[in-house]
Amino acid sequence: MHAMTIEPGDSAAAPVASNREPDPVRARLLGPLELHAGGADRAPTTPKLLQLLAMLLIRPGKTVHVDSLVHELWNDAPPRSVRRTLHTYVHHLRRHLDPGGDGGILVTGPPGFRLDVDPAMVDVSEFQRLHRLGRDLLDEGDNTAAAQAFRTALDLWSGPPLANIHCGPTLAAYTVYLLEHRRNARDLWIEAEIRSGRHREMLGVLRSLATANPFDETLHGQLIRALGLSGRRSDALAAYHWLRTRLEDELGVEPCAELRELHRELLSEGNPIR
Repeated sequence: MHAMTIEPGDSAAAPVASNREPDPVRARLLGPLELHAGGADRAPTTPKLLQLLAMLLIRPGKTVHVDSLVHELWNDAPPRSVRRTLHTYVHHLRRHLDPGGDGGILVTGPPGFRLDVDPAMVDVSEFQRLHRLGRDLLDEGDNTAAAQAFRTALDLWSGPPLANIHCGPTLAAYTVYLLEHRRNARDLWIEAEIRSGRHREMLGVLRSLATANPFDETLHGQLIRALGLSGRRSDALAAYHWLRTRLEDELGVEPCAELRELHRELLSEGNPIR
């Protein structure tokens, strides 16, 4: 290994101040909450501080009203000195996010507080962007590109949203909202894959998902379609009968109209599955 020599005037001889912009603040909500700033994860571990941070991150760059924060943190049983306690939490969170004490991203702005964070740096925003892109591509008939957009969106998830947060009423509702969007993205991803001719490749995924979600008629319908398109009509009929029996025995309902129509198509040899 050759020794490195430094010539007079070489920039390595003396450190030069960097003009590089500081790393942007990035946050993850699609899984355990993370907030990265200055190359470190700044998310606190104290439950109430983490909950407060989550409330600010679901509306990045916007002021969250004090009353909304109080409702989330204490619901209907706030402490007697709730405003003082909240300001104490904000103080500790600000110090945690900005240990250098030079301003920081947690800003007080009546009637509440905000995180001075670019919404595009929060993974929820990227998920929503890719979800919209996938829908647009699917509407345009570009099924392969749509499937890729939905796959990329789903890959942003590392687990249940806000998995490390003790959620109050607002955050609990927000997690339900996110999970419904994830379910929709999953269904549209599968639809795009089937439309692009990858029905055989999707059979393993669909069987696994259908087993884990025994009453999800959309998933079971996609499995039945994929089996029919793959030339496995008897397996498709068996999957339909299994679902119908489960629905009738445990919920007392019939399969939806779309599934019943799919069943009629399966019984008609000359009528292709769509």
